[in-house]
Amino acid sequence: MSLRNIFVSGHQFQKDEIEQRSRFQMINIALITSSIAYIYGFIINHFSALAWFEFSLFVFNIIAFFLLRRSKQYYTFVSMSVTTIGTTLLILLIYVTDPTQMKFVWIYTYPIVMLYLVDDRVTIVWFLILIGMILIAPLQPYIPVKYSFFQVFYIVFALVIVSLIVYFYKYKMIESKRLILQQQEQLERQIKEMQKKDKMLTLQSRQAVMGEMISMIAHQWRQPLSTVTLNISNLQVKKLLGEEIPDTELDSALENISDTVVYLSETIDDFQTYFRPNKEIATVDINELVKKAISFIEPRLKKTRVEIRFNVKQRIVVATYQNELIQVLLNIINNAVDELVSRNIKNPHIGINIFSRHKEVVIEIADNAGGISQENIDSIFEPYFSTKGKNGTGLGLYMSQMIMLKQFHTEINVKSTRYGSVFTVVVPKKLA
Repeated sequence: MSLRNIFVSGHQFQKDEIEQRSRFQMINIALITSSIAYIYGFIINHFSALAWFEFSLFVFNIIAFFLLRRSKQYYTFVSMSVTTIGTTLLILLIYVTDPTQMKFVWIYTYPIVMLYLVDDRVTIVWFLILIGMILIAPLQPYIPVKYSFFQVFYIVFALVIVSLIVYFYKYKMIESKRLILQQQEQLERQIKEMQKKDKMLTLQSRQAVMGEMISMIAHQWRQPLSTVTLNISNLQVKKLLGEEIPDTELDSALENISDTVVYLSETIDDFQTYFRPNKEIATVDINELVKKAISFIEPRLKKTRVEIRFNVKQRIVVATYQNELIQVLLNIINNAVDELVSRNIKNPHIGINIFSRHKEVVIEIADNAGGISQENIDSIFEPYFSTKGKNGTGLGLYMSQMIMLKQFHTEINVKSTRYGSVFTVVVPKKLA
């Protein structure tokens, strides 16, 4: 059992049980410190009657220590017993000891224990009994007391001052803990709201990308489907005309159709992999991953006549979330294409440069669209910010930044010149 668990008797406490936890901590501290005092008293009193009395109190502390660990329900019994014993012992010190022995200093520890162990009403009752018994000690005629009235009054005065300090400190601590608890609950609610908002934004971003993907699939399939249709039509025409179809021509046509079908199947697999909501880390060549992202938008690149300048310099293997990284690259490249088209740039092109840096891989995506204005560059990663009017959702770059921050623990940087803008994506080579 750890030291922290010892002071709470090995129990678990909920967030709304802060005060009860504090009381368990205090009663355990009281049991441990008083047990040390009882052992010390037992030794220095040379096995006298007082020594055996202190030994019996030590045995009780051991029993109370284990009762608290057995169940929280024993707390009331143990706290009342410790308070009764403490009150009796402190009064006994006033009545039977000499002032020069300074044993009355134990009285100053009493409020600290009592205020934490029992409820406020019970504390007031016990405190009044203690003060009353101390004040009447030099006045009663039955037991000769060596303390003068001035001495006991001074002890009571010090006892009251210490009690007030402890009382206000205790409630200040409780108020602080409750305030911290309220702030934690408020923070948790805000985090849940942010997570809900992020999920909604992610869904909207995915839906927007999905619409573009469906359009890309349609473009990507038209040419292969035309090839299949053309091969089949040629065979059908020759058969209707009664022409003999050579085996080599038939095999070639069937092989061409088969290759095209495989290509279509691979295309579906690629898009299916992208939309699969898994979070598995895959070991991939970063260059191949970038090529896959480019292949998704290849039909759009051909249609808009935007050239991708991507030269593979070296093979760099990374362990990463490939679908999330593809989404980030697609958002950046698609935005660059939008800008190149909207500004009607001559010889539009996008350059992609990849290089290794320590434990990271840096992907730079640069275009020649003329750059981003100073008034917009600070807002491009904000949600719903778009320069495309009704044609833009304002979620692409925002979600890309969120993906990099949450999944890769890095961020996307951007710089702009008159020539164009450069987006820098930093990817760890190995995610934990």
